Amino acid sequence: MNDDMPGAEVGTLRTLVVEDEWAARNYLVELLEASHLVEVVGAVATLDEARQALEGVDRSGVDLVFVDVKLAGSGDATGIELVRAHTRNPGAPMFVLATASKEHAIEAFSLGVVDYLLKPFTEERIEQCLGRVLARRPPGHAPRGKTRIVARRGKTLVFLDDAEVWAFEAADRLTSVHTLHGTFDVDLTLSIIEASFGRRYMRVHRNWLVNAAYIKELDRDGRETRIFVGSRIGPDQRGVRVPVSRDRAQAVRQILLSNAAGVRRAF
Repeated sequence: MNDDMPGAEVGTLRTLVVEDEWAARNYLVELLEASHLVEVVGAVATLDEARQALEGVDRSGVDLVFVDVKLAGSGDATGIELVRAHTRNPGAPMFVLATASKEHAIEAFSLGVVDYLLKPFTEERIEQCLGRVLARRPPGHAPRGKTRIVARRGKTLVFLDDAEVWAFEAADRLTSVHTLHGTFDVDLTLSIIEASFGRRYMRVHRNWLVNAAYIKELDRDGRETRIFVGSRIGPDQRGVRVPVSRDRAQAVRQILLSNAAGVRRAF
């Protein structure tokens, strides 16, 4: 992946794809690269090629391997053997089984694979899988690249620091970022953003992630709860009003009041 691709700054995963079917291999690579979280460093068809690519993992820097179970040209060997040979080694990459059969799922998970993908692959399932992978990164794993957010304004790339972001909103299969400088498009799902940036953002609604540092108001009207997220309050407000889902309202209120003083009774 080129460094100027949107999303590269959240920490791309250097990924190896092991799949003997040409069409399936190319489609999986296409879906992975479309996530902007993955740099596919190799796409091979046999276990021997995969073993060569993984020799000296510290040198190759592979973070993640997608491997099929049954690979043509590998004799009786299966992708499970590749997983078994590497998963318990210090510094080994994470593995995802991507295959057409459910029969090896129990064995695969017992070996510590992050996920088990069934063909045919879909964009939504790949995004879900990468969210799980990001959540499983070892503690202290340093993302490759910077931690800035890259957004789009038409054909222009906009580079944003974390302190400039108010909230992320998902609507109609698109994701927008609301900032001090306006609203822009980003090429990541909320699940990926949440997994990539950890606790920096609070999920207050299935369609909203907010920067808790910019929450200025909490408003309850009957059974509806809203927050104002921005840099100013009053007549010249700068920010956005965000709905809080009913199942998250109590937790959001408690988090906001837990380290604050000044309210005599529960709001």
